[in-house]
Amino acid sequence: MAGPLLRSGVRRFPWLCNVLLYGSLFSAGDAAQQLLRRRPGQEPDWAQTRHVALVALSFHGNFNYVWLRGLERALPGRAPGAVLAKVLCDQLLGAPVAILAFYTAGMSILQGKENIFSDCKKKFWNTYKTGLMYWPFVQLSNFVLVPVYLRTAYTGLCGFLWAIFICFSQQSGDGTAKSAFLWFQREKFYFLWTSNKITRLSSMPLGL
Repeated sequence: MAGPLLRSGVRRFPWLCNVLLYGSLFSAGDAAQQLLRRRPGQEPDWAQTRHVALVALSFHGNFNYVWLRGLERALPGRAPGAVLAKVLCDQLLGAPVAILAFYTAGMSILQGKENIFSDCKKKFWNTYKTGLMYWPFVQLSNFVLVPVYLRTAYTGLCGFLWAIFICFSQQSGDGTAKSAFLWFQREKFYFLWTSNKITRLSSMPLGL
């Protein structure tokens, strides 16, 4: 029941539904990375998630909607040549714009940083190169399998994982997959250490 209703809603209101779905999934990615990074007693920074939601809804969702439809008009169809050309254009033009907007006009301005280009200068190329290991495959499946009216929503669905990574990079990482992997290893070690400590304390005999 939900599936047909969703498809009907997206067909009737494609811009609104796609942008809302994209923004919701992207901001959920930030909430997820905060929950993953949270230590005991530490509260999530919901202001950060609101900033991500504002950026995703005001720019990234709209940009993706217009960009993906524009690509389809310029390079219509699902022939191999057209699909590969769309993937190439997306990675050479669309991806840099999205990353620049996130680091500068998006998060840095909303966070009140004095130098809004600082994060971008430090992390843009690393983030872009990491994205090349993920987004070409996402967009290949998008252009081959997904109808045009659902492509922004599909990008948002796949963008959930990307949002976890790029929001982590903006707050703690350097834009590389290696930094995220090292963080995961540290968190795994911390979890095992605290679990062993709790186990040892619980096994100690109680004093009189």
